[in-house]
Amino acid sequence: MQGFFLQVVYLMVLLLISAFFSFAEIALAASSRTRLQIASEKGDKRADLVMRLQDKPGPFFAVIQIGLNAVAILGGVVGDTVFSPFFEMLLVRIMPAHAASTTAFVLSFLIVTMAFVVLADLLPKRLTFNNPERSAMAAAPVMALLIKLLAPMVVILDWISAQLVKMMGGSPERNNKITPDDILASVSAGAAAGVVAPAELSVIENVFDLEHRTITTAMTPRESVDHFFTDDTEETIRRRLSKNPHSRYLVCDGDIDHVAGCITSKEILRRLLDNKPISLKEEGIIQPVQFVPDTLSLAEILEVFQRSRTDFAVILNEYAIVVGVVTLNDVMSTVMGDMVLTPEESQIVKRDDESWLVDGSTPTIDLAWALDIDIPTADKPYETAAGFIMYQLRKIPKRTDFINFRGYRFEVLDVDSNRIDQILVTRIKKAPVKSAV
Repeated sequence: MQGFFLQVVYLMVLLLISAFFSFAEIALAASSRTRLQIASEKGDKRADLVMRLQDKPGPFFAVIQIGLNAVAILGGVVGDTVFSPFFEMLLVRIMPAHAASTTAFVLSFLIVTMAFVVLADLLPKRLTFNNPERSAMAAAPVMALLIKLLAPMVVILDWISAQLVKMMGGSPERNNKITPDDILASVSAGAAAGVVAPAELSVIENVFDLEHRTITTAMTPRESVDHFFTDDTEETIRRRLSKNPHSRYLVCDGDIDHVAGCITSKEILRRLLDNKPISLKEEGIIQPVQFVPDTLSLAEILEVFQRSRTDFAVILNEYAIVVGVVTLNDVMSTVMGDMVLTPEESQIVKRDDESWLVDGSTPTIDLAWALDIDIPTADKPYETAAGFIMYQLRKIPKRTDFINFRGYRFEVLDVDSNRIDQILVTRIKKAPVKSAV
């Protein structure tokens, strides 16, 4: 009887050893590199050890497999020794001896297998998932010691597995590069869990969109640019400043495509307060402007603003024609979205659950997001809602023209100088299916 209990203790020890290896395996695999980095910056040396094991996981997993397989074999032997005689003693009373022996072996096998699967595999892995980083840091010192103790065998097994991985076209080294998609996935998971607010998620998504959106999606188009001419009178300047106040104005020579420079409203007001005459032909009153091509992305225009120490730029197309102006505030408004827009400034106004009023200058990417549909933009000659509808219509639009696209009706409400100004988007309702009588 003493030998039976001793063998049971051996089996329990083997279960604990197997559970530790399962615990360590899943902890290292599930640990977040970012959280480990944070722990390392706080001075936890164990986090550094875990990250080193993640960078070169071959020796770690070699020890894990050596341990798991050795323990599984020993567990089967010990389990058979513990349970088979017991079951055989009970079964021999109701069946032939050879059948009792076979049945006892099968029952012993099933019990040991279930014990190892539940207690030494599933349970430790589930416990580890609650906090894999802390679990990995607890297991790492022991695993590092085992790697040193089993170094010869580990080196051989790691080399063999690395060569097989290379033959299959893979890399034995872990890829720790973080992509924008990884960050967005983490933030989206945080939003789903309630940790990140929806508005914060929108801002982060907009930041990553800056590389993919051209400056024309955030600019003020040329027909909406308030500007002065070099020969404007002081009265004209006063009236325009009062009617359309801005921090900066373009100054043009003859027409908007011949930009002489710009002037700030601060300079105009200073002269008015000092009772000085305002003449845009006066030397030194007009400041130079930054010209940029219309192919720049919003991320690139931010770099231009940083290098030139300005927050205002004139956008030119390939024919040196002014297509609009862009400011730092325009870019920031794109990032912040509805958080900084008043209802009057919003380009997409939701009337009800079935319809939206859309400004023609709305970027197609914003329209697609608002309607939750895919609007193709790659290699297409448009970037705004107005351009998208004109492309679909294949003609100069007029009021009441419409298209149906992806379950929505896009109707032209207002046209200004052949440019679509307002669009009504309506969800197309499916006609109810009439049942046969």
